[in-house]
Amino acid sequence: MTLRAIALSGVAAASLLGPHTWEPDGATPPPPDRIVIDVATVNGSGCPAGTAAVAVSPDNEAFTVTYSAYVAQVGVGSKPTDFRKNCQLNLNVHVPQGFTYAIASADYRGFAHLERGATGVEKANYYFQGSPDTSAITHTFRGSLDDNWQATDSVDVAALVWAPCGELRNFNINTELRVAAGTSDPSRTTSFMTMDSTDGSIKTTYHLAWKECPAA
Repeated sequence: MTLRAIALSGVAAASLLGPHTWEPDGATPPPPDRIVIDVATVNGSGCPAGTAAVAVSPDNEAFTVTYSAYVAQVGVGSKPTDFRKNCQLNLNVHVPQGFTYAIASADYRGFAHLERGATGVEKANYYFQGSPDTSAITHTFRGSLDDNWQATDSVDVAALVWAPCGELRNFNINTELRVAAGTSDPSRTTSFMTMDSTDGSIKTTYHLAWKECPAA
């Protein structure tokens, strides 16, 4: 994938993301100027080159990461390494002067086919480069399951990890899908889990919280 800054027009972003009106209690409204996200690196077995992209909503309240090859599976037709897939995004988030941001909520969705006795896990870890503050949240799904799934990571405003004011630090999002056969029979069945929306693309939406930086 060619790494480039992505700053979508309102029409293009609206058609991709739809309206966003979410805002955490006690947070500053988003700045009027747009944000720009540079995709510095995309690494991982769940996001091979050319299979991940980032877009910013026109209201600056969210950005969406879209995948096209993020599937973990065990059982018939699977390789030994297919049970776990991950993707680490390293992002440069350019925000208007005088503001800082934090990831306050993340929406994940996909499809899972888990045989009875099998389990699937979605995990995400968020941190700023050089910062000891991290946030990791795990969601577990149990078979039998053959349906769309959705998970939301939410952080209270008081616990948000904010980008340092006046500094440009890359923001890292490390996601993981993991499937275990458990008591199911992997020699006769296949269990899998994807971040795959109903229209066939894989989308994860990250909602931003904002606050004004103190005057210099």
